[in-house]
This record gives sequence, structure tokens and C-alpha cells, in this order.
Amino acid sequence: MADAPVVLFLCVHNAGRSLAARLLLEHYARGRIEVRSAGSEPAEHLNPSVVAVLDERGLDASAEAPKALTDEMAREADVVVTMGCGDTCPYYPGKRYLDWDLEDPAGLDVARVRPIIDEIDRRVRALMVEMGVAPDEPS
Repeated sequence: MADAPVVLFLCVHNAGRSLAARLLLEHYARGRIEVRSAGSEPAEHLNPSVVAVLDERGLDASAEAPKALTDEMAREADVVVTMGCGDTCPYYPGKRYLDWDLEDPAGLDVARVRPIIDEIDRRVRALMVEMGVAPDEPS
């Protein structure tokens, strides 16, 4: 995917919001955008409510695990989307930054996580359009 733009989603734990954004963008982009996610302080486990909502949407997070942000990930990114990590997410000069102010799904049940994932979905599709890549609706 050398010619594909690279998007990096960052949050503190990489257990909910950034994971959901990565899986949704991968789902819609179908290889036209390289997508990564990481956390400034990765959790030990994924958020089970987020995993359940993603599963409802047909997105399998069973092989996923929270990942730590590396300098290499950030250097390779064309767009860095932060999600509620504030000062704990480092700044890399020369990168395009977006900050998505989204509720943290930690400790929330599935019913309260659904609207958060819906908003991430909406923003992911809008980002694709901004990047000139039309969202694909795989069957």
C-alpha cells in the first residue's frame, strides 16, 4: 500500500474508540487507505462493549489487542486523528491533526456505546470524503 495515504487513530488506551475507527475505516476503504491505531497508554484488554457493537456491525475484533504508539507509526502517518487523549498524545510536526472529541466508552454498556460508534462511523466516512476516497459498502 505504498501509494495509499496513512491514517493513524490515537486514544489513550487503544481499547475502544481508536480501535473502532480503525476497523470501520478499513471496512469502508478496502485497502485504499492504510489504517493504524494505537494508544499512548495501551490497556491490557479491549473494551467488551465496543467489541460487541463492532460484532453487531459484522466487524470482527477477536484478533485485536491494544497497541502502543511508536515513533515510526506517527512518522509514517499522513493524518493523525486523536480521540480524547489530550496531552498524553504526542505531537509530531508536519502531520495533519484532527481531534475528535468523543465520549470515552470505558465502563459503558452496549446501549450507551452504540451512539459513540455511530458517531465514529459518521466521522470516518466524512474523513474518507475529505481525503477523496469514496466509502465502499462491501456486501
